[in-house]
Amino acid sequence: MKSIVGAIEKVTVEAEELVSHIGENVRIHGSIYKIRKMSDFAFVLLRTKRNVVQCLYSEEISKFPLGELKEESSVIITAHVKAEERSKTGYDLQILEAEVLSGPEEPGPVVINNKYVDASMETLLNFRPITLRNEKERAVFKLQEGITYGIREFLKQERFTEIHTPKIVYAGAEGGANIFCLDYFGREAYLAQSPQFYKQMMAGVYERVFEIAPVFRAEKHDTSRHLNEYISVDFEMGFIRSFEDIMQMETMMLKFVMEYLNKEYVNEIRLLKAVIPVIKEIPAIKFKEAKELISKEYNRPVKDFDDFEPEEEKLLYELIKRKTGSEFVFVTHYPSQKRPFYAMDNQENKEETLSFDLLFRGLEITTGGQRIHKYKEQTEKMKSRGMNVELFGTYLMMHKYGMPPHGGLGLGLERFTSRLLEQENVRFSTLFPRDINRLTP
Repeated sequence: MKSIVGAIEKVTVEAEELVSHIGENVRIHGSIYKIRKMSDFAFVLLRTKRNVVQCLYSEEISKFPLGELKEESSVIITAHVKAEERSKTGYDLQILEAEVLSGPEEPGPVVINNKYVDASMETLLNFRPITLRNEKERAVFKLQEGITYGIREFLKQERFTEIHTPKIVYAGAEGGANIFCLDYFGREAYLAQSPQFYKQMMAGVYERVFEIAPVFRAEKHDTSRHLNEYISVDFEMGFIRSFEDIMQMETMMLKFVMEYLNKEYVNEIRLLKAVIPVIKEIPAIKFKEAKELISKEYNRPVKDFDDFEPEEEKLLYELIKRKTGSEFVFVTHYPSQKRPFYAMDNQENKEETLSFDLLFRGLEITTGGQRIHKYKEQTEKMKSRGMNVELFGTYLMMHKYGMPPHGGLGLGLERFTSRLLEQENVRFSTLFPRDINRLTP
């Protein structure tokens, strides 16, 4: 009988370790990214899990014909790490031997080993398993990993508990028609629009909770900013004094994330030429005041008094950046009729809520606010909207048996990444997009 002891023998080195092996022979694995043939030697670019490593092939040193190597072959290369002052890395990797583990059956459908994939967005997404192998394409999602790592690290430091909530639910958190219905063993159920109900419940258990998980919206939008499945970064806080506590926490979180990226993801930032903002403080403006300011500054009549048009978000960003230098802006006190039933109304003006959106470089990336925590207040608001209170018994259980003042937010990970990289479409920052037209790959 064989015993598995939980130890994997390390037979190859990581790309990041090569500099510590100068003067030695090493084995390194990866995929052949590109072969550039010169007169008497060749550059062989090896794509490893995070870096592309330049290797040198020469007939004098390499013990096999170059023709054995094909682009996108998976290989283990034995090489000599030779000190070289003229190289950016401080060494040259001279190929001695190559073990080919597998090779492509046919040429790829699109060229992926140039600086960027020169193809339409449709082609880019249709061949996603291949185009993601491009150095810049995959760097997007490595940087996105850094965003989630930074968020988790920050929230752990702030004593948040990570939770995992159901994605099959009995009712939509936001209500309306934009929910996916499914047959749940003969009963009607839905895909979760957000973890809203559950994170509120858990704020009564752990006080501070967060989740990074997919949510689903059956919205028939076909725009550069909408997806039908996306990753939502949600947190909820109990015992808040006001909804401004939530904005303060998000500001602290974003500061931490930007610093974390600058420290841990230097290569990706350089490769993508990303401009990481420095956050000192984030200005906040009331929704009504923002609408009036845009109208005045741009001589633009207000058409929608309850929400922003996409163009208004961009104009507000330009204004705020010009006046304060900030690329972020909180817009607060949204109209009550445009916010969900659980949003707390402003006691001084019942027509507006203690809620906010965060805009980043002209696009809304976060929605948050204070929730109603008292049972009577919550049920009265639901009744005023014509809602059947009895259908929300399990949700209202927390209110009935006592809840602290609480609030939270949801941040769209793909939108945030897209604006950080100043992309024109959120799909460029979505690993495998799901929209009204796309269900594969």
